[in-house]
Amino acid sequence: MPKGPQGQKRPADTVAAAIMVAKIATGELEETPRPSKKVKSGKAGAKARNASLSAEARSVIAKKAAEKRWRPGDN
Repeated sequence: MPKGPQGQKRPADTVAAAIMVAKIATGELEETPRPSKKVKSGKAGAKARNASLSAEARSVIAKKAAEKRWRPGDN
């Protein structure tokens, strides 16, 4: 059985999914989301990586990214 974005069990076929949505909309069925996990944001990880790398290492990474970005024919 497929799972929804928060791990809920969902019907696999279209008709059953439509029926489930209708039941949720009319209040016949109550959908309770699972509590979300605490996840570090991407910005926090970027700050930590930035603090751990030297200026030279960051420069090498940036140059490599720029080369890939501007390489002709790889779009």
